[in-house]
Amino acid sequence: MKLHHLRNATLVIETETDVILVDPMLGKRKTIPPFTIFRYKPKRNPLVALPKNSRDILSKVTICLITHLHPDHIDKAGEVFLRRKSIPVICNIKDENALTKRGLNIIQSLNYWEPQDFLGGKITGIPAIHGYGFIAKLMGNVMGFHIELPQQKSVYVSSDTVFTEHVQKVLIELKPDIAVVACGTARLDFGQPLLMRMNDILKFTALAPEKVFANHLEALNHCPTTREELKNALADNNLLSKTAIPNDGTYVEY
Repeated sequence: MKLHHLRNATLVIETETDVILVDPMLGKRKTIPPFTIFRYKPKRNPLVALPKNSRDILSKVTICLITHLHPDHIDKAGEVFLRRKSIPVICNIKDENALTKRGLNIIQSLNYWEPQDFLGGKITGIPAIHGYGFIAKLMGNVMGFHIELPQQKSVYVSSDTVFTEHVQKVLIELKPDIAVVACGTARLDFGQPLLMRMNDILKFTALAPEKVFANHLEALNHCPTTREELKNALADNNLLSKTAIPNDGTYVEY
């Protein structure tokens, strides 16, 4: 199994038989307004272009998972790609109507904690809480995915979440072989962070039973944490050896 990191939260899980796209933000640089104006420099998003090899990787995609509706997870270009190629989409049942209205081909929608058949294995929707405190309510529904495919390592895409009892339950009880965690510590101009603070990233990584794959870094103006800062914090806590912090356009083989 290969996990390709394209940019931000956009990743591709490739096996011998299936190529699963997660959260396609596929637009050019600066196609989305800034997410903060005051707290961080009001640069337009995404801050970086898609990597040169993304077209080759995307050409193989057979199915898509969407965790939630924010534009840094499904943008206009992502929608056009999915429509043009008639790629089947799986999402949270709460997002099904909105995505259907955008012309996407929703073949399956998930409730939290109810496993469903998926590509010969199973997929379970996991609750994700997008922020600390009241800000999570404003962020709306988010779903992580626990994916178990035949003869493959299991993958937990935790999505945009802080550390919660749900996250802990997946790591301890479902024991994913690969746990994907959003590490950018995003913040708006008001309220607490929308993603895990560093101490929670470290807790997540320590609890993960096997390997960790870090994403949601250095692509958006409201995500201050850098790859270097993350690497140093993991190294200081003896957690770097189990964690991949991929650059855009690279992959990790598991």
